[in-house]
Amino acid sequence: MSPATFTDAIQHQLQLTQYGLYPPELYDPIRYIMSLSGKRMRPLLTLMAAYLFTDDWRKAIQPALGVEVFHNFSLMHDDIMDQAPLRRGQPTVHEKWNQNTAILSGDVMLVNAYDLLLAVDADKLKPVMSRFSRTAAEVCEGQQLDMNFETRWDVTEDEYIQMIRLKTSVLLGYSLELGGLIAGADAETTRHLYEAGVNIGIGFQLKDDLLDVYGDPAKFGKQVGGDILANKKTFLLIEALQQAKGTVRDELTNWLHKPTTDKAQKVQAVTAIYEQLGIRQITESRISEYFSRGFANFDQITADPARKSFLIQFVRQLAERES
Repeated sequence: MSPATFTDAIQHQLQLTQYGLYPPELYDPIRYIMSLSGKRMRPLLTLMAAYLFTDDWRKAIQPALGVEVFHNFSLMHDDIMDQAPLRRGQPTVHEKWNQNTAILSGDVMLVNAYDLLLAVDADKLKPVMSRFSRTAAEVCEGQQLDMNFETRWDVTEDEYIQMIRLKTSVLLGYSLELGGLIAGADAETTRHLYEAGVNIGIGFQLKDDLLDVYGDPAKFGKQVGGDILANKKTFLLIEALQQAKGTVRDELTNWLHKPTTDKAQKVQAVTAIYEQLGIRQITESRISEYFSRGFANFDQITADPARKSFLIQFVRQLAERES
C-alpha cells in the first residue's frame, strides 16, 4: 500500500461525484473549485485512519470526499470575506463569477458534504453526522474569532491557539476520527485519532505562520512577508507584541500603523524585530510541542504496527514540508 493508492481512489471519486447540473451557474463554480489542485490531505487522512482497522477502507471514500467538499466550501466563503483574488494560483470563485454566486454555490457545497457523509453504515450514521455538525459549527466559530481579531491589538497566545484550533485544526481531527468511526474503532481510539489531528493541525498552522516570514519563496508558493504587510495577527506578531518593550515596542507599533510605501523595507524591519526578540525560536518551539503531542496521541492507538507506521510516516512528511 502507498499514499498513491489512496490519492487515486479520491481522484476517481472526485471524477464520479455529481454536485448538480442545472442551473449551470450554480454548479459550475463547485466543479471549478473542486478541480483546483490541492493536497487532499483531509480525505487522505480519513482513508489512512480507516485502513488502520479494516481492509475495507474503500467504504470511507465517499465520506472522506464529504470532508473535502466541506473544506472547499469553507475556503469559498473565506475568500469572499477576505476579498481574496486568488486561490491556489487561480481566480477565486467570487472573482471568476460574482459574490452572490459564490455564496449560493458554497451553500450547496455544504449540502453536498452532508449527502456524501450519509454513505456510511446505518449503525455509524448518528456519531458520524453528530460529530461532523459540531465540527462544522466550530470551523465557523473559528472564522468569527479570526475576524474579531482584525480590530484587536491585545490578542493573547492562548486566544490565537484556540482560534486556529477551531478554524483549521478540528477538521483535521475529524478527518482522522471519521476514518476510525467508519472502521468500527472504539471510542478511546477515535478520541486519540481526533486529538492527534487537532494537535498536528495546530502545528501546521503555526508552521504556515513561520514560513510566511522565513520560507523560501520558491518552495512556499506565495509571497513571503505577506502576513507582515497585512498586519495579520499571526502567532509571530502576537508573540512579538507581548515580548516587545520600550523602544523596540515603539518601533514595531510604528511599522504596524504607518502607511507603507516600501513593502520590502517593512518586511525587513519587522523581521529584524522578530530576530531581536527571538520570535523564530519561540515559534519553532511551539511547532515542535504540538507535533510532539500529536505523535504522542498516535502512540496511544493500538493497531497493526505496519499500518500505523504508514500513517505516521505520511503525517511526518506533511509536518516537514516547506510549502
